Amino acid sequence: MSFVRVSRAAIRVGGSCYMRTRLRPLVAAQTWTQQLSRTKSSASDYDTTLFIPVPIKTVNNADDINVGFELTGEPLEKSEVLKALNRFYKRKEIQTLGAENGLDNHLFHQGFLSFRKWIVESDVLPPEVHIMLSDILRGSGHVDDIFPYFMQHCKQIFPMLDCMDDLRKISDSRDPASWYPEARAIHRKIVFHAGPTNSGKTYHALDRLSQAKSGIYCGPLKLLANEVHQKTNERGVPCDLVTGEERMYAREDGQPSGHVSCTVEMTNIHQPYEVAVVDEIQMIRDPQRGWAWTRALLGLCAEEIHLCGEPAAIDLVTELMLSTGEEVEVRRYKRLTGLTYLKEPLGSLNNLRPGDAIVCFSKADIFQLSRQIEAMGKECAVIYGSLPPGTKLAQAKKFNDPEDPCKILVATDAIGMGINLSIKRVIFNSLIKPTLNEKGEKEMDNLSTSQALQIGGRAGRFGTHFQDGEVTTMHKEDLQTLHDIVKHPVEPIEAAGLHPTAEQVEMFAYQLPDASMSNLIDIFINLAQVDSRYFVCNIEDFKFLADMIQHIPLNLRARYVFCCAPINKKQPFLCTSFLKFARQFSRGEPITFDWVCRLIGWPVAMPRTIRELMYLESIHDVLDVYLWLSYRFMDMFPDGGLIRMIQRELDLLIQESVYRITRLIRQSESHTSSGTSVSEDEIPRRRPKGRMSGLPKFDEMVEEVKVSPAKHGATSVPKTWQSDSESEEVGSKHRLSDKLVQEGVITQSMLDKLRKEWERQSGTQVKGHFSDSDGHANNKTRKKRGRKNKY
Repeated sequence: MSFVRVSRAAIRVGGSCYMRTRLRPLVAAQTWTQQLSRTKSSASDYDTTLFIPVPIKTVNNADDINVGFELTGEPLEKSEVLKALNRFYKRKEIQTLGAENGLDNHLFHQGFLSFRKWIVESDVLPPEVHIMLSDILRGSGHVDDIFPYFMQHCKQIFPMLDCMDDLRKISDSRDPASWYPEARAIHRKIVFHAGPTNSGKTYHALDRLSQAKSGIYCGPLKLLANEVHQKTNERGVPCDLVTGEERMYAREDGQPSGHVSCTVEMTNIHQPYEVAVVDEIQMIRDPQRGWAWTRALLGLCAEEIHLCGEPAAIDLVTELMLSTGEEVEVRRYKRLTGLTYLKEPLGSLNNLRPGDAIVCFSKADIFQLSRQIEAMGKECAVIYGSLPPGTKLAQAKKFNDPEDPCKILVATDAIGMGINLSIKRVIFNSLIKPTLNEKGEKEMDNLSTSQALQIGGRAGRFGTHFQDGEVTTMHKEDLQTLHDIVKHPVEPIEAAGLHPTAEQVEMFAYQLPDASMSNLIDIFINLAQVDSRYFVCNIEDFKFLADMIQHIPLNLRARYVFCCAPINKKQPFLCTSFLKFARQFSRGEPITFDWVCRLIGWPVAMPRTIRELMYLESIHDVLDVYLWLSYRFMDMFPDGGLIRMIQRELDLLIQESVYRITRLIRQSESHTSSGTSVSEDEIPRRRPKGRMSGLPKFDEMVEEVKVSPAKHGATSVPKTWQSDSESEEVGSKHRLSDKLVQEGVITQSMLDKLRKEWERQSGTQVKGHFSDSDGHANNKTRKKRGRKNKY
C-alpha cells in the first residue's frame, strides 16, 4: 500500500478520514474552535485557580501500532518537538485565542504543561497529532496548527470549560425563593414578633402555635426544641421532637403528631402546617448556620409563619418577602422587667452575691474562676458550650434551686439562649470574644452590641425571685467599653445566608464527574451569582470533612450527607472516629454497638483531671455523630437505641464530674506543676485508664439493656455511678493514692515526697504509685515478673 503526500489530501485509515489542510494556520484554528466550543465567556469573572486539571494517561504500550509513523514514514524527534511547542506557547496570537476560548493565563499555562507532558511522554500519539507535528518539523506546517489539538486537550483536563454555561445556571442563587415551589403555591401570613430578651415575644408566638390544629417550632438549639416539646405536651397538645440526633413521638403508637418541635436545620419544608414558629430569626445572618433560617423563612409550607427575634432583622425580612409577594405584620414588645447597667465593676470576687453569673469566653477562665470561688468557700455552677445538654440542664437546675447552696454561676455565652436561669446580675469577665471571619479564621474582637444585649439581657427574669436584672464587668477598664457597646444602636441585618443544596451539588457532579467534593463546592461558590440581600455561608467545615473522606469510596449522596455531619474539626478524637465511621460504611459493614464500644473504650473511668473530662466530652460528641448518622443510614447504623442509652449514662458521669470540678482542677494543676500542661482547646489523645468503680461489665450492661432498655431513661444518678467517696468498693478496686489525691487530702507533690521517702527507707526505686490496681508491688517488680514468666 502506498500513500501520495499532497498538501490537501484525504488519508483514510481504518474507516476514519483525516484531512490535512494548508489554510492560513490562525484562521483554521479559530474556525475549528468555534465549532468545538459551546461557550466563549471570559475567564476574568471567576477564579480559575480552582480548576484542578484531570490527569490524562499517556500511551506507553509498545505493542500499539504507531499509525502516525507508518503514514509519515519518519519518527518524531522529541527535542525538536519541544522546540516547536515552546514557540507555540510564546506566540501572543495563540494566548489571545486561548483567552477567547476561556483560557486565562493560569489555565493556558497549566494546560500547556499538561499538553507538553502528554506529547513528550507518550510513545504512541494519535495519528492526526503525529502527522501535524511531523509537518511542522519538516517545514510544511506552522506551529499555530497545534492550537486545535491543544484546545481539545485543555477541554479534556478542564471539563468545566465545555459546560460553563450549565454550571452558571446551576449555581445561580439570585432568586432562592424559587427553590421552594410548594411554599410559593400558597399565600402565607408572616408575623414578626420583635423585642429584646425577656419581652414575651416567643411566649405569644408559642401560644398561637398551641392553638393551631398543626404546627412546627424551629429553634436554634436542641435545648430550646426540647423545652418547647415538653411545655407543649404539658398543655395537652401532642408534640413530637425532632433534632439531628433524636426523634421522640408524643403518641404511644409512634405515629407523627400534628405538632413538632425541631432544630431549625431539621425543618420539614414539604409538610403543610397551619402555624410555624421560627425562633431567633436574627441568626439568618450567622456565617455558618444562617442558611437554615433562610430555608425555613422561604420554604415553610404554613398558613401562618411567626418569626421571633431582634428588631434589626425586620427590614431584611420585609425585603425578602417582597420577592415572594407576602407582607409582614410586625408586633413589637418591650422588656417585662427592669435591667440596669451598673456604674461600678465587680472589682473582686469577694463582692459576689447570690444570683451572680460571671460570663467568660474561654474554658481556661471558667476553670480558674470556679477554682478561686470555691476556694473562698462558695459553691458555683459551671456551664460551657461543649458540655452535654443534660449536664447543662443539671447545672442550671442546681443554680436555680433556692434550696441549693450553689448561688454563683460561671459560664460562657452558651447561656445567651436556650437555658432558663434565675440571674440577678450578669458580670462580663472580659469583653473580648473569639469570632470566625468570612474565611473561617479565628479573630479576637469586642462583643457586638447584639451579643452584649443578648447575654446581658439574661439578668432578671419575669416570674422569678430576680425579676429586675443588673449588668456590669469584672474589671474597671471594661466598664466604660460595655456602656459604649450597649448604647450603640444595633446595626440592621443586611443579608441572609445560603448554602448549596444536595441537588445542586449532584448536578455539578454530573457535569464534573472527576472533581472532588471539596473542589465542586469551591467552583460552585466561585461561580454562584448572589443577590445583594444574600451571602453564601462559610462552608470550611464542610470542605474539611470532604477532604478528610475524599479517598474513601462513597456514592455522591452518602458523601454529601457525611460532609454535613456536626463535627468540631478541632477535636482530633472526634475527627478520627468520624473517619472510621466512613471507612466502615464504605465497606458495607454495619457500625454496631459492640464496634462503637471498642472504638471509644467503653466503659470509661471517672475522670481525674480536666483533660480526662474533656475526653469524655469528646466521646459524647462521637455518640452524637453516630446518632445523627443513624437517622440517615438506619441500616448501617442500626444500634441507635443502645448508643443513646450509654450516652445518657455518659451524660450522668459528666454531670458527676462537673459537680466535682474543683477537684479535677486541683488534680490538673498538680499535673501541670509536674510538667504536664493542658491547653483549653486540647483534646486528650489518651483515654482515662481503668474502669469507674461499680460500673457494670460490658457483657452485663448489654444484656441489661436487651432485657429492660426502658429503665435507662432515669434522670437520677445510678448507684453504679456514684462517686469514689460514695462507693463501698473503691478501696478494693482503686489505688489509695489516687483516692487521696482526688479527695484533696494530699497533693501530687506531697505524694512524690512520700514516694522518695519510701525509696530511701526501702532502698528500692518506686516508679509510679505505691501499688498497682491489680495488687502488684510496683511497676519494676511487675516488669521483672513479666520477663521471668514470658515463656
